[in-house]
Amino acid sequence: MNALAASSEAGRRMLAVGRVHLWQGGSLWIGRGHGRSDWHDHHALQIALALDGTCMFRSQADGTWAEFQGAIVQSHRQHQFEAEGATMAQLFIEPETVEGRLLRERFADDISPLPEAQRLAMARLLGDALHSNAKANEMIAAARAATLLLAGLAAPVAKGDGRIDKAIAHIRSHIDSPIKLGEVAAAAALSPGRFRHLFIAQTGTSFRAYVLWTRLNEAIQFAMAGRSWTEAAHAAGFADSAHLTRTFRRMFGINPAALVPR
Repeated sequence: MNALAASSEAGRRMLAVGRVHLWQGGSLWIGRGHGRSDWHDHHALQIALALDGTCMFRSQADGTWAEFQGAIVQSHRQHQFEAEGATMAQLFIEPETVEGRLLRERFADDISPLPEAQRLAMARLLGDALHSNAKANEMIAAARAATLLLAGLAAPVAKGDGRIDKAIAHIRSHIDSPIKLGEVAAAAALSPGRFRHLFIAQTGTSFRAYVLWTRLNEAIQFAMAGRSWTEAAHAAGFADSAHLTRTFRRMFGINPAALVPR
């Protein structure tokens, strides 16, 4: 990339102003975004809904940008995202959830457009919640209903392997301290080797990568609740704020300071 192109790219850094709501297995980022993300990938499937305007994605550095009003990005897929002041609802759904497994099967491409009828219904659900200034629990309920709609489910169904559910619960309850695979395997009543293979089969990612993803989401929750990013980093078990910043940029393509609560 030449100096002029690099300068232009830097001038388009993403800034997002809005709200972030998290639940076990997913999160909703909703608000106004402007600019372009860095190249990044993350554990979750990403559902992007433009509640007004459009957004753009690309999955190859030399590829063309594709414009969407609604799109889904598969987990662990490198991509860039761009918006020009659109009001966006971004849903991040972990692939080990029932909804995540169904979405992963239904949308095989790296980036797929959402079916129009479902896109409109999802946008209406989330837009109505946003414009009515819904409380956190109401926003989460709308986000989960929208996800179920896209996954083709009328209501949540039973989870996957109960041993992995126990492991994930153990990870979340010990996120502020070092987490060792052997300890989590014991909590799931599995040998370390069996646990390692079953965890990858159920979640689509390694144990270590999942712990890092969970730490990142916990840090976001702390920051959205009013803590500084430095405080959030320590509360979520990161070595320091620099480690949190590097992880955030690698997984979301923006600096955490660019995420401004509303």
